[in-house]
Amino acid sequence: MAEFGSEDWNAEIVPIRDKVFEYIKNAILRGEFKSGERIVERDLAEKLNISRTPIREALFRLESVGFVKTMPRKGVVVSKMTTEEIIEVFTILSSLESLAVRLAAEKLNDEHETALTDLIQRINEELAGNLTEKDYSQFHLEMRDIIHQAAQSPRLYEILTSQVEYIRAFAFVSHETVERRRQAFEEHRDIAVAIVKRDVKQAEQLAQLHIENSKQSYLESLEKMMGST
Repeated sequence: MAEFGSEDWNAEIVPIRDKVFEYIKNAILRGEFKSGERIVERDLAEKLNISRTPIREALFRLESVGFVKTMPRKGVVVSKMTTEEIIEVFTILSSLESLAVRLAAEKLNDEHETALTDLIQRINEELAGNLTEKDYSQFHLEMRDIIHQAAQSPRLYEILTSQVEYIRAFAFVSHETVERRRQAFEEHRDIAVAIVKRDVKQAEQLAQLHIENSKQSYLESLEKMMGST
């Protein structure tokens, strides 16, 4: 994982606490912080060369989405992520995303159609080049937001947004290989194309396929991490 110095972080618009949140979250998902391991604010502050305040804020946020928990006489420790929990998360996500793409295809307006068409073109351009983790992460977030807004369901948008950090975390690891990133790019493009065509059934099927492939990729990544310990 890339290290971040205080100079780099201060130069960014993104608040330090958000970068710390991403840093710790990804360290947990990649197995750098093990299940049950204590996360010590002081040690992280020294490693990252920042104050303990943004670390404390990030840990509080991580606890709210289930990545860590506070234990009596032990402090903050990494929560155990079971295979059952991962499957449950992706099962819920499959239902929510299928609903979102269905509503988006049914309610698509000119504004969201233009946004999706533009995104399709940009994804095709990226597929013609060398995909990076940063490229995928940017497009993944952008497409999800466009589709969720296109669904025009404020309550569904609120539910998806409330779970976005937890869900994004699993998706991040499941797309860490170049092969899976390319496949996921193509899946997202195809979903967008189906929505633009107002093909509700195909959009739903493609969304379910994407989530299933992401789940299997994550489980494979998890198995490799566990095998290396």
